[in-house]
Order: sequence, then structure tokens, then C-alpha cells
Amino acid sequence: MTKELIIAAGCFWGVQHAFETETGVVATEVGYTGGHTENPTYNEVCTGTTGHAEAVRIVYDKSQTNDETLLKMFFKIHNPTSLNRQGPDVGSQYRSAIFYLTENQKRIAERLIADLNASGRYAHPIVTKIEPAGPFYPAEEYHQDYLAKRGLKVHYLNKTDDDWRETLSPDQYAVLRQKGTQKPFIGKYLYFFEDGVYRCAACGNKLFDGRRKFASSCGWPSFDTALQGSVQIRKDFSHFMIRDEVICARCGSHLGHIFSDGPTKTGDRYCINSIALDFDKNQMIDAKD
Repeated sequence: MTKELIIAAGCFWGVQHAFETETGVVATEVGYTGGHTENPTYNEVCTGTTGHAEAVRIVYDKSQTNDETLLKMFFKIHNPTSLNRQGPDVGSQYRSAIFYLTENQKRIAERLIADLNASGRYAHPIVTKIEPAGPFYPAEEYHQDYLAKRGLKVHYLNKTDDDWRETLSPDQYAVLRQKGTQKPFIGKYLYFFEDGVYRCAACGNKLFDGRRKFASSCGWPSFDTALQGSVQIRKDFSHFMIRDEVICARCGSHLGHIFSDGPTKTGDRYCINSIALDFDKNQMIDAKD
């Protein structure tokens, strides 16, 4: 059985690209909602006079994911404290908004916002609007799956450095965006072994299957493989060494390094900073992942 969720978080190209490969998501569609003009065109919405937001309608299998998981992802992929702006995109059409279809979606959204505000994670309060869903007008065909059709990836979601500073803690920012290294033997996931999915703490990208984590004496969480397409490897010449750096393929954040001394048949040891990870125990990796 499927359910729907409608969100707005800046340019809808990147938002759709973020969710279309999420576990449980069966369809996505970009469009316009939250305004007062019927059947608006892209050019009309871009003037900011129709009241519409660039939005994404997500259809998901509720046996595989849920509103809370997807809304947590929503808050990861943009700066919810920025009013009418995401990265270089400015205007009310780029506002942060959740257009709820059920009272449960509204309650979850309100709770997540309250929890995030109380956490002290952001320097400024969240400005995300929670509005009842109204008419959703599909965008023109050339906007649908825009990035996927062109084989493009978005470095997510065109966040500025100020946005990253706003949405990450100072310690996370130092590691994820400034290529720092967390001190060994202090990370919360070092001695943590549960089934689930490890995600990028910056953007929510799925990175590692918890079942591929192994005990290591190096001082940081270790995995013998990453999920397909989730990370990129590039040479790191810092500190008078030559190493292979692991970065998130979605947002370009620094995660750690990979070494060829792993104990399993892959021979790899992904040495990852705990602070660069979030753990999602509510999801498991299936064969297609």
C-alpha cells in the first residue's frame, strides 16, 4: 500500500534527485503547490507572483518507509532556517515547506521541528512552513527527473558554506566540510553493532549497511564495503601522506579514508569518522540496494 508526501526545499530538481532512490520510494513528481494561480507555468512561478512553491510529490510504500524517515531526510537536504532561499536560488518559490495530507503528517512535522529547535543544532529557528496540501500542479515534462535524464548529480543542494555552518554542529562542520579527523576511540559508533543503515550526517545519503561493519582496533568505525554509488574516492595528499579519501557522492562531504588491510574478502577497510554518520535502525538494505 502506498502513501504520499509533498515537500518543498528549494529547486525541485535536486529535491527529486535526493528522494527518487530512497528505500521505499516508488515514484516522484515535481510540480507547483501552495499558491493561488490555477495551472501555473514555470515562468509564472519564477516571477514569485503566483504564491506557489517548487515542490515534490513523493509516493512511497509504507511497508518499507514512513513519513518520519522521509521528513528527517527532508530536513537534512536543505537549510530549514533560511527564508525564501536555498543556496543561489532566491524567492518565495524556493521556500521550505511541508504540505501535509494527513493530521499525522502534521503532528510528525511539528514534533520534528520542535525537537530540532530544542537541540541547539541550528543558530537560528527553523522557518519551515507546515501547510495543508492543496492542488498540486505537475511541472512541465522537461522538469521531471531533470538531473537523472542528463546523468547529472547535485552537490547538495547547492548549499553555501554559511548553510553548512548553520545546519551542522561545529564539530561536524570541522570533519565533514573541513576534512578534519575525529579523535580515535571516542566516536559513538565505534563499539556499536546493530542492523540498519548508516547515513551521511550532512545530507542523509545512505552510505553503509550495518551488517558490513566489523570490529577494528584502529579507533574509528570500519566497514568492508560501501553501498553502490554512495561514495567517491579521491587522492588525499595532506599531512605528507598519500591516502584515498572517502567522500559522500551526494554532497561531497569528507567521511574518512579507505585502506586495503580489511579482514574480509573485499580486502577493504573504510575507516569512517563517527561524527560523519547517522544511524537509521528503521531501514534495512535489500537486494536492489
